[in-house]
Amino acid sequence: MGSLPKFYEFAKAEQTWYAHWHNKDYFKADNTSTKPPYSIVIPPPNVTGYLHIGHALCMTLQDVLIRYKRMDGFDALWLPGTDHASIATQIVVEKQLAAQGIKRHDLGREKFLEKVWEWKEHSGSMIVSQLKRLGCSCDWSRERFTMDEQCNRAVMEAFVKLHREGYIYRGKRLVNWCPVQQTSLSDLEVIHEDAEGAMHHIAYPVAGSDEKIVVATTRPETMLGDTAIIVHPEDPRYAHLIGKQAVLPLCDRTIPILADPYVEREFGTGAMKVTPAHDFNDFEIGERHKLPLINIFTPDAKINENGPVKYQGMDRFDARKAILEDLEAAALLVKIEKHPHSVGKAERSGAIAEPFLSDQWFVNVEKMGQHARDAVINKEVKLIPEVWEKTYFHWMDNLKDWCISRQLWWGHRIPAWHCGECGHITVVHSAPHGCEKCQSANIAQDDDVLDTWFSSQLWPFATLGWPEATEDLKRYYPTSVLITGFDILFFWVARMIMAGYTYMDAKPFEEVYLHALVRDKYGRKMSKTLGNVIDPLSIIDQYGADALRFTLISQAGHGRDIKLDTKRIEGDTTFINKIWNALKFARHTAVEGIKAEVPTTLEIADAWILNRLNGVIKDVRHNLDHYHFNDAAAALYRFIWQDLCDWYIELVKHRLYKGEPESQRTAATVLNFCLLQAMKLLHPFMPFVTEEVYQQLDGHGESIMVDAYPREVNLDQYRDDIAVMEAVMSAIEAVRRVRGEMNISPAKATAGYLRTNNAGLAAAAGDYFTYFQSLARLESLEVVDASFVAPQGSATAVFGAGEIILPLTGIIDFAEEFQRIEKEYKKIEKDFLVYDRKLSNEGFLQKAREEVILADREKRDELGSILEKLRTNLEKVKEYL
Repeated sequence: MGSLPKFYEFAKAEQTWYAHWHNKDYFKADNTSTKPPYSIVIPPPNVTGYLHIGHALCMTLQDVLIRYKRMDGFDALWLPGTDHASIATQIVVEKQLAAQGIKRHDLGREKFLEKVWEWKEHSGSMIVSQLKRLGCSCDWSRERFTMDEQCNRAVMEAFVKLHREGYIYRGKRLVNWCPVQQTSLSDLEVIHEDAEGAMHHIAYPVAGSDEKIVVATTRPETMLGDTAIIVHPEDPRYAHLIGKQAVLPLCDRTIPILADPYVEREFGTGAMKVTPAHDFNDFEIGERHKLPLINIFTPDAKINENGPVKYQGMDRFDARKAILEDLEAAALLVKIEKHPHSVGKAERSGAIAEPFLSDQWFVNVEKMGQHARDAVINKEVKLIPEVWEKTYFHWMDNLKDWCISRQLWWGHRIPAWHCGECGHITVVHSAPHGCEKCQSANIAQDDDVLDTWFSSQLWPFATLGWPEATEDLKRYYPTSVLITGFDILFFWVARMIMAGYTYMDAKPFEEVYLHALVRDKYGRKMSKTLGNVIDPLSIIDQYGADALRFTLISQAGHGRDIKLDTKRIEGDTTFINKIWNALKFARHTAVEGIKAEVPTTLEIADAWILNRLNGVIKDVRHNLDHYHFNDAAAALYRFIWQDLCDWYIELVKHRLYKGEPESQRTAATVLNFCLLQAMKLLHPFMPFVTEEVYQQLDGHGESIMVDAYPREVNLDQYRDDIAVMEAVMSAIEAVRRVRGEMNISPAKATAGYLRTNNAGLAAAAGDYFTYFQSLARLESLEVVDASFVAPQGSATAVFGAGEIILPLTGIIDFAEEFQRIEKEYKKIEKDFLVYDRKLSNEGFLQKAREEVILADREKRDELGSILEKLRTNLEKVKEYL
């Protein structure tokens, strides 16, 4: 083997090893294998997307499981793919055309779709290359796209099946609407933001009297579509008005005053205008009272022919201004108050979404929901963490019909043909020759496309070949686990469960792990507005994929949002360098002919580190099997950094450099074995550095990716030796602690007197004195009994199996040390008080930016912790004065 570079070169390793794994087909699953299957389908990112930090977390967690299972003897399939993202993709291509002065309607539907496919082929796979940079070991030979031929066939089959069984229908109902894209929207495509609005108090004259009833509204323009006013049936203020008519201001009609318990008597005026065609709650009220639906908007949110002539053609916000002016002129605008409220905006266009009445296709999901609800109750499908079950049931218990049609060109076109003669709608898989009712050839396909979520609900089985009974479908469905963000529990996860039972008569996955959000280091949600967005690709360029992956995994605890700080990522590069230095040490002290196995005879330090290796193998396996990713990562970190590098390597240095040949070979073999096993355990978390190190160790196989995941070794015959070694280490740690607290220079060795009832430890004080000499800086260690009197000026290092007395006279000047600590204490206290006073100042807290306050608070707490340690040390040194 050649010499190693001083530092691990992550960029070179990542490029080399990913290409090697891919070329060797290590990522491929084999549906003819005799191994047990394990499968995950990727939550398909948008084809327009780029790798953001949420993707990085989600994909890394999946890769950890796939690499773990692949190494552990499973036929592991991680099936990748992308979503066609109807609205987002159409917007991208429309913007490109607009730059050339072209509108999609200028091209027509077919030519426009050609442009979209062209864009998809050239630019639409960017995120796939980014996933590869992260190290994702997907089976790229099975990559799918929600609009490829197979998925399109599955979508057509699903739509026709649901329509025939009465789940799908077409009707005029209220939907979320984007006036810019002029399409219906799913709830997920409407982003709610807090905004400073206004509550407008408007007086409606009561017909046939001088009385007026005042209502309050944030959207006065919608009054043109009012069809009633409601009051609470038990509100005495309005009891005499129930059943009467109110004159709708600015319009030549009257509307009824009705009683309905929906009204909150304490909110606003206690009287509420009802506009069933422009508000979802009003729509339900309108259905209860059989109110007419008056749509006052065109698809681009201008006042239509149902509004007074004066306002027709006006944009909704211009109409609002004109209406308020006219109300004020008519002395019907009582007052306007500031009123903060939530405003729904179309995610892609940024336009304020409108509840809009239009003809749409719907799915009656209530019929599909019961089995999916029962599946979670009965633990057929397990939600992890279980806390999300409550949210899931709340949604399942309040299912509403799902609007699945979109007024776009890019997407799965609805397989429905409208007859121009009899009006019948023929729903079939492909274009019919004529109307199925009257046989007329005067038919035209529905212009709408399906909601993206309609196709993605089929993802777990459509990607495996459904509706055909393919070998992949037979072997890998149901999939093993789904990993995704909790924010799409309703929109995707629940729908996949419903779809699985509806089309496959089986659940789509065994378990669902819902990961938390990645926030900035202060716990704030990342946003461009705050300027705190972390680009994972920039992180990979700077620190490498392994460091980013390990940082994310280390904080991926159940139900806890991740606070991501680049300093933490930088810290994990130090961990990688620790591993690299351990490799260089092992290579430097290597002995010829080492095999990757446990020697037949072990010394106590060897038995101890192998026992610690057994412990971390058990911990990592258990934690991965239960999705405790952070605990698995922490266990590996402790083992590699503390047990292997800080302890075992230091314990065996003298054997590797000056020991007898047999002892030297045993130490070198155990070190090599532990490094190999540690790299295999760590590989799912840090794939690149582990392969690089693995290939440099004696006894390595073809690739770490296809090597076996470690299992525990038998150490039954060494139980007593391990116990002795644990006691030795406890004693060394106790001495180190005292030396650190007393600020004893590492250059100064001390004598030691061991008092213990542990016979093994007493023997080790002589047999393994070199451990105490090199790691505890003892120049001697004498075993003494209970009658031993400690010399004056001694410190005592207490541990579980006894104590070691350290004479410190001549080693430390206690008065000088007290002054040093006291001086340091006063300096830190001064800095602490500066931050503490600032954070107690209400003026500062009100004016300072949030990130400044959080940073100052973090610094104050850090200084407070240092003060506490210095205070403790002062008390200890004071005892010797």
